[in-house]
Amino acid sequence: MRSSHFSPSRPSSPLHSSTTSNDSPSRHTSFSQTLMEDTINEAGAIIKKWDLDTSSSTSYNRVANLFRDHREEALKFLDAVTNLQHGMHFVIKECSSSELLVQAQNLMQIAMKRLQKEMYTMLSGNRYFLDSETLSTRSSRQSTRSSVSDDDEHDDEITNTEVSPRASEVEMVSELVMANLKALADCMIGAGYGKECAKIYNLNRKSVIDETLYYLGVEKLTSSQIQKMDWEMLEKKTKNWLGAVKIAVSTLFHGEKILCDHVFSASDAIRETCFSEIARESAITLFAFPEMVAKYKKLSLEKMFTVLDLYNSISELWDEIELIFSFSSFEIVKSQAMASLVKLGEAARLMLSEFESAIQKDTSKAKAGGGVHPLTRYVMNYLVFLGDYSGAFAEIIGDLPLSVQSPLPESYFMSPIPDEDDSPSSAVSVRLAWLVLVLLCKLDGKAQLYKDVSLSYLFLANNLNYVVSKVKKSNLKFLLGSDWLSKHEMKIRQYISNYERMGWNKVLTSLPENSTAEMSSPEAREWFIKFNSGFEEAYRVQNSWVIPDPKLRDEVKISLSRKIVSGYRIFYEKYRESLRSGGVKSVIRFAPDDLQNYLSDLFYGTGQSEQGTTAYGSASPSVSISTLSSPSHGH
Repeated sequence: MRSSHFSPSRPSSPLHSSTTSNDSPSRHTSFSQTLMEDTINEAGAIIKKWDLDTSSSTSYNRVANLFRDHREEALKFLDAVTNLQHGMHFVIKECSSSELLVQAQNLMQIAMKRLQKEMYTMLSGNRYFLDSETLSTRSSRQSTRSSVSDDDEHDDEITNTEVSPRASEVEMVSELVMANLKALADCMIGAGYGKECAKIYNLNRKSVIDETLYYLGVEKLTSSQIQKMDWEMLEKKTKNWLGAVKIAVSTLFHGEKILCDHVFSASDAIRETCFSEIARESAITLFAFPEMVAKYKKLSLEKMFTVLDLYNSISELWDEIELIFSFSSFEIVKSQAMASLVKLGEAARLMLSEFESAIQKDTSKAKAGGGVHPLTRYVMNYLVFLGDYSGAFAEIIGDLPLSVQSPLPESYFMSPIPDEDDSPSSAVSVRLAWLVLVLLCKLDGKAQLYKDVSLSYLFLANNLNYVVSKVKKSNLKFLLGSDWLSKHEMKIRQYISNYERMGWNKVLTSLPENSTAEMSSPEAREWFIKFNSGFEEAYRVQNSWVIPDPKLRDEVKISLSRKIVSGYRIFYEKYRESLRSGGVKSVIRFAPDDLQNYLSDLFYGTGQSEQGTTAYGSASPSVSISTLSSPSHGH
């Protein structure tokens, strides 16, 4: 049990009876002074026992660890320091020039030197139990309990921390060490040695933060160093940063704040100063890196997703950043994090504008055979990836105006979002729909390069079908909405209908409207000759055309078969025998099954059209977005 010379429960104490005592003032002062001498001497006996410098303590005591090896002695030592402090206050009040005060001050210096050693040893020897992950997962109940700072309860706190039935052994030891550190810090702060205590703490815990960030791959780089790096090296460092920032904020800095708040709960000023000293510089280094990447002069369109990854990381951690770095001394940290967000946003906006401009300026040739254009593939892959960043994308482009006002009605490209016209998701939807529209307008221009109008429509159908397919299989489906999909699926059907009408009109009109109508053999013969010529020409022209999507390809084949083969079959069955009996078998070149087989062979792009590469108009090669490979995703 601790000594309690000033305990209110002791009726014999003159401090509690002085107001009613009949003794003279001089006698009272003499008695009190004697009591103070006893108090200081008793405290001195305990303190000198653990003196680091004199022979009054054993060699063992000079090297022993009080809190680790002699916890009961540690409690007595803290009590002795507390009592010494009380005694010093009394002596200063009664006789500030007393030799007793000099003695007490010497004892306090001995005690503080011992406690500084204990603080250093405890912090250095228990790094394993004070790791950031263990600290950051402490429950709110433990954090609340750890805020107790009353000097009279430090020994109870040390004892109570051992009772934690659901805690692991590491957590139990961690809590015990934290409680010991807090008791020690409370004692030093109470004695007026908070600055010395904080200095030891700061040196140790700052090295923990610095070492952890080093092992996480976070480096202190300058803007000049960043600009001199090639992208491969910078990308590697960016990936390291992305892997480190969540751990650094949610575990490292969070854990260090928990420890600092706990240990220095007795002084808000020391608590803020300590955490600022150990964490501020490292936090600034951490959050400065994304800003330097955003200013990288060699950023190209493919780097958009790296920029968005960096933006997303800070944005998602922002609430934690504000909570952890809440002290006024951390305004510079939050300002740096915000500066990185702003610069990343500016870089992303610039790349988005360049992306739109690159689509509009693309001068590559139309695709032979009417297949999907490389520009379509590139743009849609890019937009699919953008759709995965809808949250960050919304923050970045929320107030960014469309660069060109479309002559088309807004409903053509905008997916209605009821009651959320001003929502971030609405801004993203409009922006993505606009970029798709820019692409489709560019494809309309490329379609005009084809000499064959039917091939133009097939080209448009293939490319729009690819666009719709990409939307349906990605997050774009939810961003653009079902109305957008329905409108563009209808547009595909219109393109296919126009292709069939323009590409097979000669074949379709080479059969009588009524295939069962009676006619003479010469008349039937002329219809067959006309049909043969029309079908052969259509097949010859189109056997190199392509429909890459199997589903759309089958749908077109079925539609053509229904329109061509069904009518031909009726006419064929009706006049086949009469024409053969007339010795004109050669005019019937195709059986219905033959037509079906020919149609089945179409749209694979394997045949050689008579027109070959002249199926589309010539255009100069393009050094543009369409010549690039699909964008590499930043994930």
